[in-house]
Order: sequence, then C-alpha cells, then structure tokens
Amino acid sequence: MRIYFLGIGGTAMGNAAVLMQQAGHDVRGSDAGVYPPMSEVLAGAGITVLEGYDAARLAELNPDLVVVGNAMSRGNPEVEWLLENRRQEYVSLPELLGKLVLRARKVAVVAGTHGKTTTTALAATLLRDNGVEAGWLLGGVPRDLPAGQNAGAEGAPFVIEGDEYDSAFFDKRSKFVHYRPWITVLNNLEFDHADIFRDEADLRRSFEHLVRIVPRDGALLVNADDPVLKALSEVPWTRRHTVGTAEGADLRITGYKTHGEGSCFELSWRGASWGRVEWGLGGLYNARNAAMAALAAALLACPGDPRQLSLGALKGFQGVRRRQEVRWRDEQLILVEDFGHHPTAVRETLTALRERFGGSLAACFEPRSNTARTKIFEAAFTDALAEADEVYLAPVHRFASMSPEAALDTAAMAVALRNRGRQAAAFTDFSALEKALARRCAHAGQPLVVAFFSNGSFDGRLEDWLKKLRPAPRGTPGGGIDFVS
Repeated sequence: MRIYFLGIGGTAMGNAAVLMQQAGHDVRGSDAGVYPPMSEVLAGAGITVLEGYDAARLAELNPDLVVVGNAMSRGNPEVEWLLENRRQEYVSLPELLGKLVLRARKVAVVAGTHGKTTTTALAATLLRDNGVEAGWLLGGVPRDLPAGQNAGAEGAPFVIEGDEYDSAFFDKRSKFVHYRPWITVLNNLEFDHADIFRDEADLRRSFEHLVRIVPRDGALLVNADDPVLKALSEVPWTRRHTVGTAEGADLRITGYKTHGEGSCFELSWRGASWGRVEWGLGGLYNARNAAMAALAAALLACPGDPRQLSLGALKGFQGVRRRQEVRWRDEQLILVEDFGHHPTAVRETLTALRERFGGSLAACFEPRSNTARTKIFEAAFTDALAEADEVYLAPVHRFASMSPEAALDTAAMAVALRNRGRQAAAFTDFSALEKALARRCAHAGQPLVVAFFSNGSFDGRLEDWLKKLRPAPRGTPGGGIDFVS
C-alpha cells in the first residue's frame, strides 16, 4: 500500500512512517521544515520527505491512504484537497496504529502529563534485555534502542506512548483511546494543552475514557504519589497496582540519592526486595519512570512474579534524545537539551540538574507549544525558572499571530525574576539571544550548566549553535569553550 504522511516531521508521525515502511508499505510524506533528530531518522530510513504542502503534487502521487498529523488544520492545501476530492481515504495516525499495528496484541499504553517518552523507552529496553521480542513506538529518539519504532515479533507485546493530545482536526478524541490498552500506565496528571482542553476536569475526562477500556485481565499502574490520580484510578473492573515512594505502594521506591554521575534507589514489590538501581539519570521523577516501566514490562514478560524481570538494563540506560541530554561537557561548561515545555517539567529538570552537577545554573527557555506561549502558565513558568541562577527567555513562537493580552509576556517574566534575585533577560530575536549566550559561555568563570528548554529547536538554530562550539585557547577566561563568531 502507498501511504502518505501529511506532517511527517513530527516525532510520532516520523517513527510511525518508518514502522509502516518496515511492514512493507511504500511510504513518503510532506512537512514544512523537518529538523534533527527526525530529519536524520527519516533520511536514514530512505523515506522521501517533500518540502511544504502542494495539492497538485498530492493529487499526482494519488496514494492509497493519507495519514493526517494532528498539527494539520483547515486551510492547509493538502487537507483541503483531501476534503474536496472525496474519494481519497484518510485517517488519523492513532487510528492507523490501532487498526494496522496494535490489534490482537497485548499493548502497554504509557500515559500522563510528563515522562511518557522516557517511560516507554525504559519499558521497551527492559523487555528487549529480557529476551522479549516486543514492539514499540516512541514520540522521540531513544539512545539505547536501535530506533524509535519496532514492529516486534508477530503477536508479541507492544509498548506505545499514549499522548492525550487530540488525534486530528477531524477527530478530537485523545490519541490514546485508539490504542487498545491491556496495561495502562498513569504517570501523573496536570492541566496542559489549553488549546484542546477547557480545564483540568475536561482533561481528566479524557483519561477516564482511557481507563474504562482496560480489560478485566489487564492492569492499571498508578503513581501513588500523585493526589490527582487517586480519584481517577478507582477501577473495580481490572487490576490496579500503585507505584511510588508512598508507604503502602505495591512497587515502592526507597533510598533515592543523587550523585554527579546520576542517581541510585531501591525497588521493592509488596515488601520484597526487587533490586537496587544505580544509573546515569537524575531526578526522583526518573526513578518513578523506571519503576513504572519495570512493572509494565514485568506484567507483559513474566506475570507470575514481577521480580523475575531483570533490572540489569537500567544501569546503562542513557535515555531519550532531548530529555536531559548532555550535548557538551568539559570542566567549565555543561550544555543540556531538554524537551520541557510545561512548568512542572522545567522545574523538576532544573532541580535534578542542580542536584547532579552543582555550580551555576542557567536556563534558556523557548515558549513554543500552543499552551506555553500563552499567559496561562506565566506565573508557573516564572516560579519554575527561578530554580535557575540565570534565565534567558527566547522570543515567543508565532507571537504576531496572538493578541498581546493572550501572549506570554517574557519581558514581565524577566522583571519578576530579577526582583527575585535572578539574572534574567527576554529577547525579541534569536540573534541577540545567541550573542548573549556566547558571551556568557566564553567567560563562565566557574562551572556553568546551561539547560535549553523547548519542544522545538530555537527557530532551528540550536544545532547550529552547538556546531559553532570549539575549544578555546588555553588561558581564555573561564576556559572551556567559545562560540565561533
């Protein structure tokens, strides 16, 4: 079958495109700008990516099926051609996966506001290390698995990231309701995606739909430390297991400690020791991600006693690209890239970086997601970024398309941060931001950690900035590195 992905550059869309190609389909797609890492993934798979959107081009290609990404909307020329043509078959990505990939398989759906990609990668890594030929699909690029997608053996379990965002412009249900869960992981639940959900109650309703379709012989894994999930997780129709630091949790995390090379903690299953984990990731939330993944993998691989699952793969787990990914490190400077675009994620990552590396901490934040670029989280983002010593605020994405009253006011945030004793500046263009960062990195003076937060790529410039790094001459103030001008 000839399958065309409209909006192929998204992480989920790109990985699904590769999955379909591996299944023997003829795959290509279009997008307006595809950046690393997905540009590398698609190129490596030999998938043709067509730049921009062209109705005449799509009509000439005449694919058997068009998969419409959820970033596509009315007014897109290829969307309009699909609607006017009337004979062309089109589906959302979640519907495609539910029908062609996940049917008749035991599926673990990893859901929650934060930690979905990392937890999914952890579960897939553990299954693979324990000899299970599972399939998986991530909304990111893993550093431990061979790819962000794998079909797995026929009929084998499948682990998938369960996004709560809508499926497509013509299907406003959350993606995860299409995924036929046998196991549902609920990591946490906070309000997000204000462009989709009216409030937290509206968001919770969507998660309730997911919980209702877990079968009797399946299981619901719930974060025992999240008070919001307690009311949501009353499920008399299936098994329910709790995971966290709380006393009485079925799978309990104890003894968590952070050190310069990562962290360590203990896992116990209903009072019996499962094992000690020492690994390179920091943050208690990542320990919880690991515990959730371990239990989900164990229920899929060895349902008798979860402790039969070996935890050995956690020791060398490197994580997912753009999740606390260290892009440069020397004695004076550490540059970290993170996908964080919610206040809680930004705060917890900064806290984990402080615990792990010490020294001076700078945060560079690009307000880019549909919610992050609005005023909704302005106070919360200010509080979260105050965990850093210095804050560099990038231009608000597509600021001109918003009313000033609705847009995030980065200038006001910078003032509020300075009033709290932080060094902070808001920038109206990326060139000025780059120059300020270059000056700061060239004269660190003491160990400096710079964390870049964005669900985009700083206008496509982050990779260019990193490529411009070169060793500075001996004796340069601050040593370390400098930006090539």
